[in-house]
Amino acid sequence: MNATTTRGALLAALACVLVGGSFTANSVLGHYPYAGGQFLRYGLACLLLLPLVGRGGAAPLRRLPARHWGRLALLSAVGMVGFNLAVLAAERTAEPAVPGVFVGCAPVVVAVLVPLQEGRRPQRLVLYGALLVALGAFAVQGWGRTDGAGIAYSVGAMAGEVGFAVLAVPVLRPLGPRLLSATVCGIAAVESAVAGVITDRGAWLRVPDATEATALLWQAAVVTVVGFVCWYMGVQRIGAERATLFSGLIPVAAACTAPLVGTGAYGVAQAAGSALVGAGVALGSGALGHVVRRGSRTASASGGRGNSPAVGDEGGRRRPSTVADDTGRP
Repeated sequence: MNATTTRGALLAALACVLVGGSFTANSVLGHYPYAGGQFLRYGLACLLLLPLVGRGGAAPLRRLPARHWGRLALLSAVGMVGFNLAVLAAERTAEPAVPGVFVGCAPVVVAVLVPLQEGRRPQRLVLYGALLVALGAFAVQGWGRTDGAGIAYSVGAMAGEVGFAVLAVPVLRPLGPRLLSATVCGIAAVESAVAGVITDRGAWLRVPDATEATALLWQAAVVTVVGFVCWYMGVQRIGAERATLFSGLIPVAAACTAPLVGTGAYGVAQAAGSALVGAGVALGSGALGHVVRRGSRTASASGGRGNSPAVGDEGGRRRPSTVADDTGRP
């Protein structure tokens, strides 16, 4: 991994850790109107992102074709508003672990779907890494009580996670991470307001109490503003396939933060699942192969004897090295 891919991996990891930690914040918003909470979260996030876009930074929006505007609306509806709604709906009849397991399978779907969209075969290492991540997410979350509706909504949550990564790919290049994040947040706020008026009418929005306001501010300023920008910067550098591998860190972060508020425990199963997620990310992102190749080059350079000194010629002078570099040239 070079500096660009390493930075992209760290950005994607940070974004997913923030999202996982936000599940703890969700536990205090159970009695706040769903649509109103989404409206406040994404509306505030959009306002906070606008200064980051800068003066004249919104110019690419004027050149955006209609099909891309449709994609942005779908991204907001499916990957943001719909995703959160599906998770909440699933938890009405299923334990939280159930949607968590399905969301943990998103890397497998993305590892197959993105290459097919681009007319190429899935990369085996990425696919194997995604399978490890999914198994790790299952180990961290476990499998709780559910019914048909819970499974259906959990599948919807997985579709939202996949859509959040896949739908953004064609519009990420012309807009960039900051403008893309601000735009989808603005659209999601409008969609949430419309959904709230239709479903809850006058009860869709109310003044939050101090605890709810703190949770909403955390979700808007940290999880959405910082998390979204970091996520799309990561996708920009390492691609949607590898970036989505890091979504396995979402249940890991949720499991790590749950004991802080007394809503869960971190035990042997969570530790084993975390290790599987880490192994899957390392394999699929190429970090594991990089370490192996680097170790092989080091062993070859030392003549296969670890750190033993290089062999000199008869006059004690070092012979020219014949170890190939990364391009295969001697």
